[in-house]
Amino acid sequence: MFHNRPAGKSEGAKRKVKGVEGEACSSSSCPRLGSLCQVRVRLKAGSDEAESSGPVEGIGAQSVQPDQRVAKTDATAIPRCGDSVLQVPLGDWTTLRLGEGQCDITEACVEGMRAGETCEILISPLGNGPDVSVPHPAEETMPLCATVELKAFTPGEESWEMSPVEKCQWVKSHKETGGVRFRSGDVWGAADHYSRALKLLITLHGHVKEVEKKGQEQEVEEQRDTNTGDQLQQLPSANEFKTIKAELHSNMSLCQLKLNQPQRAKVSATKATHLEPGAAKAWYRMGQACQMLNELEEARQAFRKLLELQPESPAALKALKDIASREKEINAQLGFRLSKMFS
Repeated sequence: MFHNRPAGKSEGAKRKVKGVEGEACSSSSCPRLGSLCQVRVRLKAGSDEAESSGPVEGIGAQSVQPDQRVAKTDATAIPRCGDSVLQVPLGDWTTLRLGEGQCDITEACVEGMRAGETCEILISPLGNGPDVSVPHPAEETMPLCATVELKAFTPGEESWEMSPVEKCQWVKSHKETGGVRFRSGDVWGAADHYSRALKLLITLHGHVKEVEKKGQEQEVEEQRDTNTGDQLQQLPSANEFKTIKAELHSNMSLCQLKLNQPQRAKVSATKATHLEPGAAKAWYRMGQACQMLNELEEARQAFRKLLELQPESPAALKALKDIASREKEINAQLGFRLSKMFS
């Protein structure tokens, strides 16, 4: 199985899992959203050895069962690093909270494992994305081979088992952390968090619509239960839901622009402007994406819309001048070619 890192990252991981006998991992025997997982990641000697060594044996019958020796205070704070793929200290036992996006490839492996299993992964470059170096000895060549061991984990929840309030808390956390990581220069990490937030936010759509449909009558009835009333106050209204979703798509568009993914950035910005037609940043990002795609007329329309929202916007005015210059250059080149054809 191949796992692509968020937003088209330039590494992939191929994995195989061995260690515990039985059927495929079920949701009750695997870590779920919010599970604290004790994991250890180690690099193997080389890709040739990794390919010929066969399956990696796990802890088997001696595996530690879930809930043992994993306390809620054990989560390890790991600063993300732009030149690291696995994002975990190698060789040491580390406690990760599944779903936080702290270590995306490692988390993807852990999602399908049980306590006592070892997962072997091969990491290699994918596509033509931005260069992301992988720390390893200079004489070693790609792909790299690593093992991920899952020692124990606490219970978690599937997204459909979570209350709307819990989902909102996760969305807020991912949105805030995405902003922090973007400002620190970790564009990959930011895109991952915005993506996770959007996936959870989508599952709240039906609930928000239902509450909106029932309106004040339901609110009055539910206010009779104090706990339910408190929860309702923590949920976004329909308008707030649209605004949050638009902001996440707009932020994702910015990340995709930074990652030189203009087509994806255009799609994300389009979604943001459909949700929030007054979102100036989203219009600007759509214009930038269209410029990168050489779709000059669409770019002009986006920047003109930005000027409607923010008259005399220096960024929009400059962009429109750049588009006019580019069109003039294209027309001059076309005229020259035509003159050569008929001369």
